[in-house]
This record gives sequence, structure tokens and C-alpha cells, in this order.
Amino acid sequence: MSTLPDDPVSAFYFAQLPQARQEGSRLLAPCPFCRQRGHQDQDTAQLTVVLQTGTPLHGYFRCLARCVPGGFPLHFARLAGLDPALVPGYDPDREPLVEAVDYPAHNLNQEIDQYAIRLADDPLPLFRDAGIAPAVLTELRIGFNGRYVVYPYFLPDGNCYAARCVCPDRPEDQFWHGNQDFAGPAFHLFNGPEIDRCENGALCIVEGENNLVALKQLGIPGIAVPSAADLAQLPIERLAWLHTIYLIPTHHQPAEAAARLLATRLGHRTRVLRWPREAPRHQSLLRLATEQRETFPSETLALLRQARPFSPFPSPAKERLGFLDRLRQESGSGHQGLHTTLPLLDQALSGLHGLNILGGAPKTGKSCLSIQIATDMARHQVPVLYYDFENGRQKIYQRTCCRLGRLSLEELRAMQAEQPPPARLQAAMAELEALLPWFRLVNDRNLTAELLRRHVDFLRHETGADSCLVVIDSLHKLPFKDLGERRSGIDAWLRQMEAIRDELGVGFLVISELSRDKDEGYGSRPHLGSFKESGDIEYTADNALALVPEWDPFQTSDPSQRSNSLWLVASREQTPGLVARYRLDYPYWGFREEEAGQSLA
Repeated sequence: MSTLPDDPVSAFYFAQLPQARQEGSRLLAPCPFCRQRGHQDQDTAQLTVVLQTGTPLHGYFRCLARCVPGGFPLHFARLAGLDPALVPGYDPDREPLVEAVDYPAHNLNQEIDQYAIRLADDPLPLFRDAGIAPAVLTELRIGFNGRYVVYPYFLPDGNCYAARCVCPDRPEDQFWHGNQDFAGPAFHLFNGPEIDRCENGALCIVEGENNLVALKQLGIPGIAVPSAADLAQLPIERLAWLHTIYLIPTHHQPAEAAARLLATRLGHRTRVLRWPREAPRHQSLLRLATEQRETFPSETLALLRQARPFSPFPSPAKERLGFLDRLRQESGSGHQGLHTTLPLLDQALSGLHGLNILGGAPKTGKSCLSIQIATDMARHQVPVLYYDFENGRQKIYQRTCCRLGRLSLEELRAMQAEQPPPARLQAAMAELEALLPWFRLVNDRNLTAELLRRHVDFLRHETGADSCLVVIDSLHKLPFKDLGERRSGIDAWLRQMEAIRDELGVGFLVISELSRDKDEGYGSRPHLGSFKESGDIEYTADNALALVPEWDPFQTSDPSQRSNSLWLVASREQTPGLVARYRLDYPYWGFREEEAGQSLA
């Protein structure tokens, strides 16, 4: 008497297939289901079972004559009429998924069968060139109506109520035929019954029905969605009893991103197929089968073997390399380049690294100081993105020219009319022209966090620099979806800036507003509660600064005597306190930095 294998799945098949023999990692036996169905080749048809313990397809059976769709042991037991308790891994407490769907009386089954016969008799070049056997098309009940390939979407009740019709030469020419109530995204699951057949086993989810056809040609179980966008609508509760799920998108960034999002929802049992870097864009299984017909089976199986369990976390190797790369950047000249031309401010902050919030009372010169810092850094070839929602492009350039040429605004306008322009004006214009490649001014009031990321990428590419400063004037003028929820909108923007800081390693200088103190003024020492409508500042900002006037903003005073104290209110790494005083360099639209004197009470 022969001894059954120790592996319970292998032992199950040996017990149910007494004439079976093992050849390498496969079990071969006469197909019992061909006999049940009276197929013509019942005496020669073979059933093959994958016996590779530790691999996802271990226990997957299929008839080489395709008399029945393949599956795993529970499906075998259902077909053979066996007691499910005999099947390894059977769970008697598992509740079947009950879908609240009201199925109509009319279906497309007969129509689908007619289309399928037509395609089986004369396969289209689309499938013939890829080496697809007619039996595969018959198994999936794919048909042809004379103009369109018809992909039937069978539902759990065994009927088809809607089919997707696609022109074989122009895939963009497609429509849904049948009951439109069953053509919505919730029903975009081609070959859906395969899920139940693969219970306790593995299944591939493929983008595009044609790519599933190529996969089924290899005898691998799978389902398909019409497009990558449909992955987001996939009913993951139907996939609950699968042990391993392979996601096979086309080689296209949006499709691969959609697959990763689905993998995050499905968990660690998911494996996302990764195409080789040298693979052409939009590479797919059907295209690979057509172009590399001889090597298609080996290449596809190799890609599946190489797919590793999905993890939403970066690999340890990537984390290590990223850490070392950022460390090199911080020790290089680019990181040092985020220092301003204001020595006392640089001494207090060690440069404008991270997320820096600059709050101030109205008319204290927050924008003026920020423009001075940004343009001076650009003069030293530090890339600066300046998002202005306060002053306008013309005013910023005018004030920069005034400061660079030490000209009043009236002198600037008067000199512009002179021919030739005076040397002071020409020198100021030359300096402005030299800094503009490094200083990019943006007034787009439809700004989004994603667009800001792209702007950083563009500026880094154009300047060839690693470091970058982003100035936002001001936090309260950033676009929000709902103006009635400004505080939550501000906090959301701060969290986005925090994420961009971490992802791209850029520095931020963000202008904010201060609230009045208990005396309805701005003269007391500022604290985190002084920042207006910005509850998240204490959690997101690396440095919170406040520019406090030492003059009354609501009284007329000599501009040349106006001085503001700059306070470091809170910091992750630096010591809070009075940084310096900034006296207005009137009328040249700049500030002179002075040593701090006595602190405010």
C-alpha cells in the first residue's frame, strides 16, 4: 500500500485521483470531469495539478481539454460532489457572501453563446497572432458580433446581463450592450466566477480582458477589470477568501499607481507584478504574447515568481540610501545655501531649513522682509519659488529694483523715462535680470499641493540645484475649497507643506498674521496663540517667528524711524527668544538688521 504525501493538499489529490502519477512538480491523472460530461476525448484528457508546496499556485488543478474551469481543492470537491470536510483548509463556519442584487428575468446568455460560436470558428488576428487557442476563448465565452469583440460579464447567479463590446482595431471604440443597470463600475468584473473557484488559493487580477485571455492561455487563474480606473471600485469583500492575489497592471504609471492603491486595501497577501525597466511603455500580457510568442510563457512565469508580497513601506535598502543621500545634501553647499544674507537671523535659525512661519501685525513689513530675503538668496543662486497673493508681480519687481539700486519709487519711475537710463538704474536692472532665473514668482490662485510639488521639480531641473526655498505670501490667502472653513483649510495646507518638506527637502518661509493681544494691540511678547487661525502651527512648524512693531501701526509716524523686533516664538531645534531688530530702510523697500536690545515685557 502506497504512503500518501505529508502535505495535506497533495495527499487530498492523491486520494481522489487513484490513477495519478507525479512528474516533477505536477500531478497528472485522467480527468474525472471529462468522463462525467461525456467529452469525446474523455479517455485521453488529462487533469494536471500544481504540487509545489510553499508557492501560491500549490493545489491548482485544471483539465488540459478545458472541460471545466480550473481551481483549487474546494472547487474540485464541489465538482466531484465530495464532502467539503475532506478538503484541507475547509472552514465550516465560513459564511457565503450574500449580495443584495435584484437580478432581472431576461439575460444575454443565448446571444452570448451565438457570438462565442462565431469567434471559435474563426478567431480574430488579435488573438491568433498572440497564440491564443480557441478553447481559451470558449472557456471565457468571448464572442464576436461581426464588428466588435463581445466580453460577457457573468454574475454570481450564472447569468450575463451586460457585455462590453470593443472594436478589435480601435480599443477606444467600445460600449456596453444589454441591461445598463449592470454596466456600472460595481459590475466591472470580468470572469468573476473564478473568484469562488480559487477559494483558499491564488488569483490574478489583470487590467483589460485581452490580457486575461493571454494569462488563461498559460493556464493561470484570473479575473479582469476593463481599465485601471476600475481597480478603485473593485468589491474587495468578494476577495476575502483568497490567500494570494497578483495584480498585473499595464506598464504605465497611472495603472501601476492604481494597482498599488488597491494592494494597500487588500493587504500583505497581495503581490504587484513589476515590469522590467526596459519594457516599453504600455507593455501588457497580450502585447508580450504577440511580440514574444515563443518566450511569453517563460517570461510571464518569471515575472510572477519575482513578484514579492506588497508592502506600503519603503524597503530598508531604499530608506538607507535615502538617508545617506539627504545626509550628503545637508553637508553640501546646497544645504548651506539656504542661509539668508541676514547674519543674526541665520545665527538664530541656522538657515531657513524646514517649515518656517513668519507672523506679524498688519503693515509691519512682513512681505517686504520676505521679498528681501528671497531675492537676496536668489542673487546668491539659491532657487526660490515665491507664491504671491498679496502684492502683485509689478510691485514686487519695483520694490526689488528700488532696494538693489537704492532708489525711491518716484526716482525709479522718473529714471525709466530718461534716455539713456542712469547708471544706477542700469545696475539695478542688471542685478534683477541676473537673479530672475533663480527667483520664480507665481500668482496662480488655483494652487494645489500637487502643483507646488511639480513647481519645485521644474525649478530644480532648470537650475540644477538640490536646495530650494518656497515663500508663501500669505498663508491666509491660499486657496481653500470652502471659504467657510478657513481654519481647517489653513491646517490642511500646513500639513501638506510638512509632507513636501519631508518628501523634497525644501525650506519654507510662510507669512502668517498675528492676532491682537488683550489690549487690542500687538506690543506684548508673542506666543504660539498669537498666530491667527493657525492651530496646527505648534505641531507642524519647525520655527515660528513673529515680527512685532515697536511703533503704532495705526498712527502716522516717520517711516525712517519704524523698527520691528523679530521673535523666535517656538522652535524644534533652536532656543526661542528675541532674534534681532529690523529698521525700515526708507524709502528703499528694505530692512537693516540690528542687534536686539531690551526684551519686551
